[in-house]
Amino acid sequence: MQNLVISPETQRKLELKHGISRSDVEQCFLNRTRSYLLDNRLDHLTEPPTEWFISENNRGILIKVVFVFDSGLIYLKSAFLPNSTEIRIYNTISLTY
Repeated sequence: MQNLVISPETQRKLELKHGISRSDVEQCFLNRTRSYLLDNRLDHLTEPPTEWFISENNRGILIKVVFVFDSGLIYLKSAFLPNSTEIRIYNTISLTY
């Protein structure tokens, strides 16, 4: 995905703290079967808005992907293993294609 932008700092955090690679994130975008959700929590509001989704990578591991879409580019903010509350919220609110 040429339009996926990951800062060096975010890349280090993904790898060291969460054990997630760029490839894992790209796989989640490609494997996604449900809609994006907006992060509307007051202390997480951004312009353009922060969006997120939960999807599996090619090894079947669920990952929450948090990003901002701007001018055709996807700026990755974070990616990590979701907790049970995040999974429940996503499965309840997101739409299936």
